[in-house]
Amino acid sequence: MIIRLARPEDAEPIWDTLRPTLRAGETYAVSPDLTREEALAYWFSPAHEVFVAEEEGRVLGTYYMRANQPGGGRHVANCGYMTATAAQGRGVARAMGEHSLEHARRRGFKAMQFNFVVSTNERAVGLWQRLGFSIAGTLPGAFEHPRLGFVDVYVMFRAL
Repeated sequence: MIIRLARPEDAEPIWDTLRPTLRAGETYAVSPDLTREEALAYWFSPAHEVFVAEEEGRVLGTYYMRANQPGGGRHVANCGYMTATAAQGRGVARAMGEHSLEHARRRGFKAMQFNFVVSTNERAVGLWQRLGFSIAGTLPGAFEHPRLGFVDVYVMFRAL
């Protein structure tokens, strides 16, 4: 598996990766009804540096990196990650997480913060904790899960 910067021709496999997660509405605080164009515009926002995890020419996952905040918060990185459904459980998210931490260090970021980790996304919460993140705060009932109702959200943080 290699992780590289996304290219324009990656748009379709990235959409194929994003679509099931967005449609499920269980982990991202965006409308589950985003169109392909809206989802790709969100993922490829001008502020985002977008990467793909690829194996034998097939996109297995994608992530973006950006400064968490402008000005005085620009030294803290923020990322969003998604793994293709068929590639889940194969270490893709861990590889992207490790890659993003190293890339953030190289870019001069001093820390990484995830602003909105849905508490019921146990695989993600566990992975981030194994990669050294701690729960810096809990936002009670901040996410409306389509099956579970209002659930907590974590702010997760780690120094680089």
